[in-house]
Amino acid sequence: MSRELSISILSGLVLSAAVAFLAYRRDSLSRSGAAGAVIVGTLIFGLGGWVWGVVLMVFFVSSSLLSHFKEREKAAAAEKFDKGGRRDFAQTMANGGLGALIATLSAIVPVSAVPTMAWFFLFIGVMATVTADTWATELGTLSKAAPRLITNGRTVEVGTSGGVSPLGTGVSFLGGLLIGLVAGILGAMAGLHPWNAVLFVTLAGAISGGAGSLIDSLMGATVQQIYYCDACQKETERKVHRCGTTTRPLRGWSWLNNDLVNLISSLGGGLVAVLLLALF
Repeated sequence: MSRELSISILSGLVLSAAVAFLAYRRDSLSRSGAAGAVIVGTLIFGLGGWVWGVVLMVFFVSSSLLSHFKEREKAAAAEKFDKGGRRDFAQTMANGGLGALIATLSAIVPVSAVPTMAWFFLFIGVMATVTADTWATELGTLSKAAPRLITNGRTVEVGTSGGVSPLGTGVSFLGGLLIGLVAGILGAMAGLHPWNAVLFVTLAGAISGGAGSLIDSLMGATVQQIYYCDACQKETERKVHRCGTTTRPLRGWSWLNNDLVNLISSLGGGLVAVLLLALF
């Protein structure tokens, strides 16, 4: 390992540990989530570079702030979700683990095999998707208009997996747009691409993030494991509802929980970004 790479990884470790500690103190991460954040941050900062690291920070900071935004108003919808606002290790890996893997591969796979820009766009698409999906979840649940199931348009309760609303869809594209804009500007500053490509990178973030978020919703409406609480007569992602009742499987594949859906949909968003790069 070169001295420069060692310093980069060490710097990533120190910065990630500091951010994870603050997030833990603010109840944005559990202890296991903080450990996951250190792993993800160290690999992305250390192996991807500072541009990749700042993109990760934009996702994490914006998502953490939104998770605490109007918490009371979102409480009713949150009871449907598998986990609370404090991200654990699995959630951290579902949102950042793929980005960390991409950063690692970008550092060890020869450029002759996979161009650097392909890795960068794959990373942008992945981070745009997790940002878009988080924004859609945190802000879409505040929509005044009732969400509709993405598969058939049927009106569903707020927080139902697979439910979409104009507000949620709109902010998902904005979340991806922010990731694309940050990646585009910083990438140009770092010499990763010319300045005249900033607009394209920004749009790629918006499109891939929005597409990945829609993939997430489609999977949530069809194949994600959803349970039913007979006591409360409500759908939920939880095996044990908040009322204490053991739920029963309602639909979906037993092994496909929300964390895996997030991981798969982010890969889908990443592939959309790479496709856009290939077409460009």
